[in-house]
Amino acid sequence: MVQDMFDPEFYMGVYETVDPNTNARVLHFGKYRDVAECGPQQEIDMNSSQTVTLERQTFYCVPVPGESAWVKEAYISASQARVSPSTSYTPSRHKRSYEEDEDMEQHPSKQKEQHMGSGGDSHGCGEPKRLETEASAGHHLISPNCSPPLDLNFPLPGEKGPACLVKVYESWDTFKVNDVLEVYGILSVDPVLSIVNNEERDSSTLDPMECMDTAEEQRVHSPPSSLVPRIHVILAHKLQHLNPLLPACLNEEESKTFVSNFMSELSPVRAELLGFLTHALLGDSLAAEYLILHLISTVYARRDVLPLGKFTVNLSGCPRNSIFTEHIYRIIQQLVPASYRLQMTIENMNHSRFIPRKDYTANRLVSGILQLASNTSLVIDETQLEQGQLDTKGVHNVKALGNLITWQKVDYDFSYHQMEFPCNINVLITSEGRSLLPSDCQVQLQPQIIPPNMEEYVNSLQTAVLPSVLNKFRIYLSLLRLLDYSISDEVTKAVEEDFVEMRKNDPESITADDLHRTLLVARFLSLSAGQTTLSRERWLRAKQLEALRKARLQQQKLMFQHCNSRRK
Repeated sequence: MVQDMFDPEFYMGVYETVDPNTNARVLHFGKYRDVAECGPQQEIDMNSSQTVTLERQTFYCVPVPGESAWVKEAYISASQARVSPSTSYTPSRHKRSYEEDEDMEQHPSKQKEQHMGSGGDSHGCGEPKRLETEASAGHHLISPNCSPPLDLNFPLPGEKGPACLVKVYESWDTFKVNDVLEVYGILSVDPVLSIVNNEERDSSTLDPMECMDTAEEQRVHSPPSSLVPRIHVILAHKLQHLNPLLPACLNEEESKTFVSNFMSELSPVRAELLGFLTHALLGDSLAAEYLILHLISTVYARRDVLPLGKFTVNLSGCPRNSIFTEHIYRIIQQLVPASYRLQMTIENMNHSRFIPRKDYTANRLVSGILQLASNTSLVIDETQLEQGQLDTKGVHNVKALGNLITWQKVDYDFSYHQMEFPCNINVLITSEGRSLLPSDCQVQLQPQIIPPNMEEYVNSLQTAVLPSVLNKFRIYLSLLRLLDYSISDEVTKAVEEDFVEMRKNDPESITADDLHRTLLVARFLSLSAGQTTLSRERWLRAKQLEALRKARLQQQKLMFQHCNSRRK
């Protein structure tokens, strides 16, 4: 995922080297390289008329936040090629032992000598590397006792995996922050980058006017290639979805065959998924229906500032401080490509960084919890909330969650102003009573079974489902999000007449919000059955589900009032 976009950098696309002894000249291409290379007894002619300066864009990329373990495993098993460092770099790097590597890190001059060759000229080859404009900075791996640990800037706490600097040479304006990319390119882990950048940062001979970057910016923009490798892009495209079980592009002929075959067996898959989620929700089939609709929901368009298609569900009636909500999250984790469980405690709300902010000293975007890839499932566990005082940061975090749910946007903090970043996050709120946060739909949980040991119940439920069946569930949920949907003029007219009749029969409780929500439920009901248009049957089924859901809420309200009156 693109976590940040650095300033464009200039590099020598074409440069000329000259041998001072023979005056022989050789043209080199600088594309797909981090440093300008020249052979022994050669210097780069900085005044050559053949020199061409070009521009490239650098993206700082991190693993997809909250990516599920099954997704990682699927990509690993599908990948046949092993990634290895480019052969254009010094092969002796691969022959040295670990102890020698440590020695090179402690004595950078040795490694530089190896890279440049015994006859290399420090001015002829060292200076052009600086002019290559790879952001000049050293890092604490070279001087372990002098610098704090490098922050890889992952949005979610506890995330693991490699970050990388992706260098794009063309069409970089087609990509945005938070896009998930598939990249084919040249991997660069040249250790000389750390050496050169460290020497540049520590050099006292540099003119301050030639080095406008702060030490912190240099350190962040040029981390050691052993920690943050570079990828020079040959081909890159934005992923349509994050599910490795689906074809990357559904418009190709082979993909259409795959989709057609899967749609032919959609009905039994939906029935099995409904049964699985009903057991997960302790026998509550109505809640399971709404959970399916929630999991296939997606923002399909925006009308002015209003996101269309979002369907945030508040699952109320969850046991307080129990492992039930954790169990629900574990089930969702097994079904969706990316997810995160946010425990809404006073501690987390007051101390966690939800909103990404711009660090002008390091010239980078510092990540926050709400910097997530499109279609990530965010489970907000409100059952963890206890009495306490929210400080200023906590209030801002609650407001950020509200904006995310209502408008599907996050306002990134740029100190002097805020910048809106649209998003498409599926939010499920689990709570004891009605949530403090806004939602599109509240479903009151009504357990039909109370297992004596929740942990054993969850484990037995997960082991009872075959991996092949789980994969069908995963394909089902991802595929239905990508289908087009429409309502015919005839059905639209029938829905309008039906709604007018509903208002006549119950003018006080039926509102425009009810029509909007019922249309959403009808949309996702149709898609869940593989139908891309609304039928009369699905509209009536949507009305029935909504009636059952509202009846539960009314019943819960009456029970609550009755309990309060008895206490008085």
